[in-house]
Parts: sequence; C-alpha cells; structure tokens
Amino acid sequence: MQEIAVKRRRFGYRRIRVLLERKGMSMNHKKLYRIYWEEGFSVKRRRGRKRARGTRTPMPVAAHPNARWSLVFVSDSFGASRKFRVLAVIDDCTRECLCLVVDTSLSGERVARELSALIRIYGKPGCIVSDNGTEFTSRAILRWADENTVP
Repeated sequence: MQEIAVKRRRFGYRRIRVLLERKGMSMNHKKLYRIYWEEGFSVKRRRGRKRARGTRTPMPVAAHPNARWSLVFVSDSFGASRKFRVLAVIDDCTRECLCLVVDTSLSGERVARELSALIRIYGKPGCIVSDNGTEFTSRAILRWADENTVP
C-alpha cells in the first residue's frame, strides 16, 4: 500500500483498495482505511485553481482504427421536465461514431456492458479516453478495464 500511496498521491483508500485487489491482496475496507489513516496518507483538500504538476506527455495520435476510442456524455431534456443522457463512443482515427446509448440514467455498469458489446463487434481498442465523470471512474469501469486489459 505504501508504494501505491507514494506513487499515486491523489488516490484515496478506496482506489488503492482496487489496485491492491488487482495484485491479489484483498483486505477488509475498514482495516485498510485504518492503516491508510495511521500511515498519514490522507488526501489533502486542494484549495484554489488546479495546476498541472510535472510535464504532460502528449496524447498519441490514433494511427489506425481501434487505436483510441473516446467516450463522452451529452445531455438534454424533454421540454422542461425529464432529462436524458446520451453516451457517444467514437473511434478517433476514423471519426466514426461506434455507439450511441440513450437513457435517463446511465450507470457505470451499463457503460461497461455497452463497451463489452462494442468489443465483440469491433475488437479491443488500444486505449480509451474520457473525462473524469462519475460513470467513468466507478468501480464497475475499473473492474471492466482490468478484466479486458484496456488502459
């Protein structure tokens, strides 16, 4: 846990738990939290504007189909009442929209199911790019990415 916490300073104990489970080390979440707190790894609250730390590596260019997929949510409403969301999955090389999923509520598990269906049709992507929305950072998506070895 110390290696992960030092390397990934902005990860909380829940995310560290997922990474430890990937390495085959499972632990009760209450015990993990106690150890995390005793070691002083608590994530400090940031104030003010976020600034980039270190150097950013440029995003690699998608040279062939299935090299990189982009995931994005678009939302709208029916008149003045009911809202709905659209998940768009786009192949960055061909600029082809691989999938549009429309629903009033799209969970992380639903996104993972749709991505699995796309892999059966188009094959596995080299990497997936998305924002840090709650659907893309959930346990279901982390588990799906681990099972399918997609970065």
